[in-house]
Amino acid sequence: MSVYSLGNDLYSGRKAVPVISKRRIWFGVAIVAIIVSFAALFGKGLNLGIDFTGGSQFTVSHAQTVEQNKASEIIAQHTGEVARVAQVGDSSLRIQVSTGEEGQALTNADTEKIRGELAEAYGTSVNNVTSTFIGPVWGQGISMKALQGFVVFIVLVLIGLSIYMRSWRNALGAVLALFHDLIVTVGLYCLFGFEFTPSTVIGLLTILGYSLYDTVVVFDKLRENTENVLKQDRYTFGEATNRAVNQTLIRSINTSITSLLPVASILFIGVLFLGAGTLRDLALVLFVGLLLSAYSSIFLAAPLAVELTNLDPRIKEHNQKVAKAREKRAEQIEARRAAGEDITEDALSVAGPSRPGRHRGQKAQPRRKNRRK
Repeated sequence: MSVYSLGNDLYSGRKAVPVISKRRIWFGVAIVAIIVSFAALFGKGLNLGIDFTGGSQFTVSHAQTVEQNKASEIIAQHTGEVARVAQVGDSSLRIQVSTGEEGQALTNADTEKIRGELAEAYGTSVNNVTSTFIGPVWGQGISMKALQGFVVFIVLVLIGLSIYMRSWRNALGAVLALFHDLIVTVGLYCLFGFEFTPSTVIGLLTILGYSLYDTVVVFDKLRENTENVLKQDRYTFGEATNRAVNQTLIRSINTSITSLLPVASILFIGVLFLGAGTLRDLALVLFVGLLLSAYSSIFLAAPLAVELTNLDPRIKEHNQKVAKAREKRAEQIEARRAAGEDITEDALSVAGPSRPGRHRGQKAQPRRKNRRK
């Protein structure tokens, strides 16, 4: 079966992924992931980069060799710390040594000794070995500004989606899915020991925008399908939402794939061949975040919206109304069968969830009439 046929079947209702009816499973997976993430955050902690902890950075240019062990040994002899060594380009190295919370900054004498030994070890001039001291205040300042931006973003999202969706419950479901993406992404950084840098913070904020975009695509169809849900008794709000998720499922997957491809190229090609550390930090958090947001926009945002909306007394009353209508219709069908009447599948479907017509794409567009000359 082609992707086009699958998407057409999902849109028309001939096939359906039970996202909403299985929401307890998705909630359980999300809760476990969040608990593990918090355990890793408070247990193992973040592997903070030099911008947050403070320290010294050495850059070796025009090196005859790019063997990283030499730099690690030199730093360990003078500081006792484990250096972070990264190759930059074909003949350059970046060496970072963190002073940590209790460590001391390198003195000028220590810095000059390390520069000389690095120059000798890599067969280059001392002038090609530069040193820079990085204080932790800069990284902390970036984090505070990012936190302020995050709070403003969440408030605006709640207000904007509440107005657009005409329901604060749907907006809250979308925001909770955003929190899931951020928490689990940070948890994965803790579990695997990925370095947490200001570029990572910027990437986390970028994830918010993408995750929200993917969620709005689903919620736009949700709003369309549930606009008059209370005026009928064939299907519930949850069933209409599940149809909206299925109708946008292929689009969400395609969007995620096309977004992941360039990020993956930056992460795997740019880092491996170009040795760009800043690109690595940004691409890594984007890659992880895009995967999580693709999952949450489908399996968390809409199910959370349904769970919150079902608390509305009007929706509760409507769900009971639908259940009674189906029971009554089922009794009528059984009575007609008992009378020997032949009941078709179409008659049975009247008592069940609504089934939209076949999505015909361009075939549904009006045809132009040929103009007479």
